[in-house]
Amino acid sequence: MAGQAYKQWSVVTSSTVAFTVCFMVWMMFAVIGIPIKQTLGLNETQFGILVAMPVLTGSLIRLPLGMWTDRYGGRIVFFILMLSTVFPIWLISRATEYWHFLVTGLFVGVAGGSFTVGIAYCARWFPRHRQGLAMGIFGVGNTGAAVTKLVAPTIVVAYGWAMVPKVYAALMLMTAVLFWFFSFTDEQHTAGASQVTVKEQLMALKDPTVWRYSQYYSIVFGGYVALSLWMTKYYISEYGFDIQLAALLAAGFSIPGGLLRAIGGWISDKHGAHTVTWWVLWVGLVCLFFLSYPQTDFTIHTVSGPRSFHVGLNPTVFTVIMFTMGIAFAIGKASVFKYISDDYPHNIGVVSGVVGLAGGMGGFILPIMFGALVDLTGVRSSAFMLMFGIVWVSLMWMYFTEVRPLSAEQSRRHPEPTHFT
Repeated sequence: MAGQAYKQWSVVTSSTVAFTVCFMVWMMFAVIGIPIKQTLGLNETQFGILVAMPVLTGSLIRLPLGMWTDRYGGRIVFFILMLSTVFPIWLISRATEYWHFLVTGLFVGVAGGSFTVGIAYCARWFPRHRQGLAMGIFGVGNTGAAVTKLVAPTIVVAYGWAMVPKVYAALMLMTAVLFWFFSFTDEQHTAGASQVTVKEQLMALKDPTVWRYSQYYSIVFGGYVALSLWMTKYYISEYGFDIQLAALLAAGFSIPGGLLRAIGGWISDKHGAHTVTWWVLWVGLVCLFFLSYPQTDFTIHTVSGPRSFHVGLNPTVFTVIMFTMGIAFAIGKASVFKYISDDYPHNIGVVSGVVGLAGGMGGFILPIMFGALVDLTGVRSSAFMLMFGIVWVSLMWMYFTEVRPLSAEQSRRHPEPTHFT
């Protein structure tokens, strides 16, 4: 009979692999959406809607999935979720009209809800002081976005875009079967163990703290998803690269955004969710400040005549800044869920569902807004301008609700000594 330690790590490993495949599928339109856009003659806003459509379903379903995970256990919910996406994934290869892709994208988007299931499933196998690491390791599955950027362009070039959903459907089916054989059910997590009613679970929606964590997550996860969907197209439009090189460079943001999440969990366990999240948002703000500046040509009239200058990020500097922001977002995704495991240990599923829903909605809304802003302004870096404003607002919210109260509490407990003269 397998020991508890073996079961713990087998659950984390199988869940992480399954989540990686689910994320690959969820991000599929980031690559195949580009030839589809060319074939259908879509504008930037329509492209934004296309790539974001799976994110909508994956976001909205997170809350009920979190509730079902609390009640029925993560293993069975995760398994059924993966099986339910196999046929819709394959059906994408048969689509010919714009609405076909939108409808199939909605069904495929269910794969994005796997995060809420897996994060609660893995966390409950570990003691509280190790939950940050466990959730961080599971979050490495976000690298599925990078895997899609590395694998899908090669398939597109060799066999056409329609082959990608066919391959992914087969991969999802195989992953679901392997997950079932290598994961375990803890009787304490299954039906009957959780006596929390649906009404009690939904009370989390009235908690302002949950909404604050949702705002943080809409940046570090929602922004990560949105940029993962948008970057391949951005490299092609901004720098004129082909789809393979563009996807490879875009993976420079996606890889750290997922791979380093485990490190973010460890750091959050050690230094606390508040401190880590605060600095993550500041790093993101600085990166977005530089990314927001558009390619600019200007002329100065000097005493020796007019002189022209060009200001803008070249591909190398742009990729380095995106890589840095990917690291920050990876750590931030782990630190936000460390908040949840600390504050809501008995209701992780539903709270992570609410927070995950907010993050996913950020990943749905932002690509559409990116496209609309490009169509409206003609400035490609307007996407980063929008995100800069969102991060700034979140920093102010965090300052007034967490930083100042903590400083006031510390001053009350440790007042400065009075000096008499």
